[in-house]
Amino acid sequence: MSKKKARWRKLDNAAKLYSAASNKKDTRVFRFYCELKEEVNPDVLQEALNQTIEIFPTFLMVLRKGLFWHYLEPCNLRPIVKEEYKEPCSRLYIKDKKTLLFEVTYYKKRINFEVFHVLTDGTGATEFLKELVKNYLYLIHKVNGLEAVSLLPEDMTVQDQEVDSFLKYYSKDQKRPKKRKLHAFQIRKRKKDGNHLHVHESVVSVQAVLKRSRELGVSMTVFLTALFMMAINEEMSKMQKKKPVVLMVPVNLRKFFPSLSMLNFFNWIEPGYNFTTQDQSFEAILKYTKEFFETELTKEKMSAHISELLALELHPILRLAPLELKNLCIQAGAKYSEKNTTAIFSNMSAVKMHASYVPYIERFGVYTNTPKFELCLCSFQDKLSFAFTSRYDTVNIERNFYRLLKEQGIASEKVKPEFPKTDEPSEQEMKVYKIYSFLCIAIVAAMLVTEYNFHPRIRWTLFTAGGVVTMWIASSIGFFKRYNLLKNAMWQLFVGTIICFIWDALTGWHSWSVDLVLPIMSVSTLTAMFVIAKVRKCPVREYLIYEIMAAGYGLILPGILLLCKVVKNPTVSMFGALICFLFLVAVILFKGREFKEEMQKNLHV
Repeated sequence: MSKKKARWRKLDNAAKLYSAASNKKDTRVFRFYCELKEEVNPDVLQEALNQTIEIFPTFLMVLRKGLFWHYLEPCNLRPIVKEEYKEPCSRLYIKDKKTLLFEVTYYKKRINFEVFHVLTDGTGATEFLKELVKNYLYLIHKVNGLEAVSLLPEDMTVQDQEVDSFLKYYSKDQKRPKKRKLHAFQIRKRKKDGNHLHVHESVVSVQAVLKRSRELGVSMTVFLTALFMMAINEEMSKMQKKKPVVLMVPVNLRKFFPSLSMLNFFNWIEPGYNFTTQDQSFEAILKYTKEFFETELTKEKMSAHISELLALELHPILRLAPLELKNLCIQAGAKYSEKNTTAIFSNMSAVKMHASYVPYIERFGVYTNTPKFELCLCSFQDKLSFAFTSRYDTVNIERNFYRLLKEQGIASEKVKPEFPKTDEPSEQEMKVYKIYSFLCIAIVAAMLVTEYNFHPRIRWTLFTAGGVVTMWIASSIGFFKRYNLLKNAMWQLFVGTIICFIWDALTGWHSWSVDLVLPIMSVSTLTAMFVIAKVRKCPVREYLIYEIMAAGYGLILPGILLLCKVVKNPTVSMFGALICFLFLVAVILFKGREFKEEMQKNLHV
């Protein structure tokens, strides 16, 4: 395989949605794992990971925030193998924190590969995990004569991995007829304690499922889709059955359009069945599902959907909307779209390994963090692994599904997933912050009550309350922006000067906020950013944009105030503006290439 360093890149169409819609509860992280027949050696696994990442440099990316879109940028971080230490499919992307978007962990005999959906899809994750497992097994068993094999095309390049296949196969002339979507039945069971993700797994025989599917004249996916809808229907009341059961079924577009891309390249279809207005027999449901798949799973339909999605993304007005506004719209759209589906059914198909490696592998499995009810499956040899994930206090749908399988002559074996005890440091941090906020509110309230009842001649109570509010605002910025000190400094500059303007105005306007505070804070922030960047040995691209923002703020705002004659003593303001101006000139002269590149990345539309 041809090796070349990955470059910064725009997000693909699906990744743009995931970057905006992800949050603490809906992490958009999924896990692909391999259960071996022997305990995992962490040192060897680390060596195998080092080898694997050399083949997939496109995974060594961090998510950065531009003015109009997020983007991915290469980094010098390297993945470190750890023993499993947190809840499955926990957040990998934390806003402002520079972290890789995937993680490799192990627990007993299991190798876990977790990845943020912004980075890749199920196909990309499968290829990465296969390569990782192959490298690990070879390092462990080469002394026993295990042969080295290649799983990837020899001529695959990094450019192949980075191709945005959505754009490659986009056609602006192709239209997809709009379909009116009805609100689907929603599973509204009580949430689990702590709203934690719960995983229920089992294994069935691939051959048994294939045999029964062929007897019925349908594919395995059609067969299981019909059973899943029936399992959900059995938990619906008579009133609930007025709404259809609608499943979201992801589709790998590489089956229709040739692509070696490791980026997201999938679509979905939404089979739905109304158990009140349609025949409730298994034969009728199966027939409907088969016809739906045959109608929707065509190259023409998939191409039309790609064009529909890209047309929205490429709309000239929407492209120019600021990122934060885009994020709000995407989040609202994602929330609304949830009403159109009942659950998700994701079939990752068969995982294939070289025959010489098969004896060392027990099975593969997959599941994802989801706000909905989801069934994921994949197969290896004759083991078909099912995984139900949800945050609901019920297992009735799973029970119904396996009973329906049994009625079709297919036995299932329950697998109890093993996870280590985990802690939640982020929850503890938030608890401390809430206690601190409560104390600040209590002090401010006490000061206001004192002011109202005693009317002190020197209004120290109001000054105390104002000081506490100011301290709380500054410390809150520090807490929520703690992962990025440079961004923290920029926010402190912006909010700090505004607070000083307000203090100055409320105390009779002596113009100290604009004469002294604004220029001094601007230059101090610029200096602090430079020191932080040097101490932390940050690459130029990481700190340049923040220093440009700070310098621009310290030049433009004092300049406007000077022109408007708001500043009474211009000396400090002029010297501060001069320093900021000279800094910007130095950036253009000495870091012109980096400056141009940063502007391109942050302003790309």
